[in-house]
Amino acid sequence: MISLSDIPTKSGFPLTPAMCVFLVAVASAPFWLEAVGLYSYLGIEVAIWILYAMGFNLLFGYAGLHSFGHGAYIGIGAYAFGLFQQNVAVSLWGGLLAAILAATLAGALVATFVAHRRGIYFALMTIAFGQVFWFCAIKLRWLTGGEDGLLGIPRPDMVLGPLRVSLQDNFSLYWFAAGVLGLAVLGMSRLVNAPFGRVLQAIRQNEMRARFAGYDVWRMKWLVFTLSAAIAGLAGGIFAMAQESAYPDIMSLHQSGTIVMMVLVGGGLVSFWGPVLGVLIYFVARDVIGGVTETWLLWFGLMFVVMVMLRPEGAAGLAHVIRSRLARPKAAAPAERSA
Repeated sequence: MISLSDIPTKSGFPLTPAMCVFLVAVASAPFWLEAVGLYSYLGIEVAIWILYAMGFNLLFGYAGLHSFGHGAYIGIGAYAFGLFQQNVAVSLWGGLLAAILAATLAGALVATFVAHRRGIYFALMTIAFGQVFWFCAIKLRWLTGGEDGLLGIPRPDMVLGPLRVSLQDNFSLYWFAAGVLGLAVLGMSRLVNAPFGRVLQAIRQNEMRARFAGYDVWRMKWLVFTLSAAIAGLAGGIFAMAQESAYPDIMSLHQSGTIVMMVLVGGGLVSFWGPVLGVLIYFVARDVIGGVTETWLLWFGLMFVVMVMLRPEGAAGLAHVIRSRLARPKAAAPAERSA
């Protein structure tokens, strides 16, 4: 099985051909979604989940830290955004800042307890903390609305100096979500191709060896966990604005497992773009297969089982293997001619 370390890093400005294709696809989505029989709100959902999945993959794919309670942080971001709008002020930037700060603080707190753990103990502790946050969201009715959640969260306008843009319709909200996603992906691409990303991969391959090499492993694990939680909080803030509500189901163990499945099916363990493929495959299964049968989740689950058994590196890894095999005869041709 190939890994992220087998794929060379890209130095310099992150506008690679793959990045350009991604940005063009994101920018053009509103113009072709309805033309192929899909709905405009789907673009917002996909953008939110790609942002969430790529932030999660910093922790899961690059650092090899298996967090199975990560739904807590997108939920905390959603609740923080809603509470800010309802109790402080109707402000887009204030609400998103509150979402990021709340998720960052929660992630930093949890990381303090779990960063010194490895393997199954790390995973079990992330589940435990995720369930604590989910339980609080249900029981603190005076704050979170309990099982009903926070309803009627407004969609504030985007204010840039003298410019005010309404985000009430899905079309304008998509452009905002796509802009945030594009900037975040550019930043993450630069980050994983920097020394920080290589240190994360060293920790994933052999944590003890990375420590003996002089790296502060605990601090790096704490940083990547906190950063991943912050990105999840940002996705949660946009999610609350899109749904105009925040509810505890997004923090459940089931939703935490869904993001793991997305990343694994897409190939996040072997490619920066794996989470994008995983999210697209999930939503295709939900909306295309779901239009044929109500048991679409069964078929997605079977796809996940087959992928893990036969091609554990996911869709992105399969594409990398096919591309390598197609390129191999071309590389051998000059040697044959010289002989």
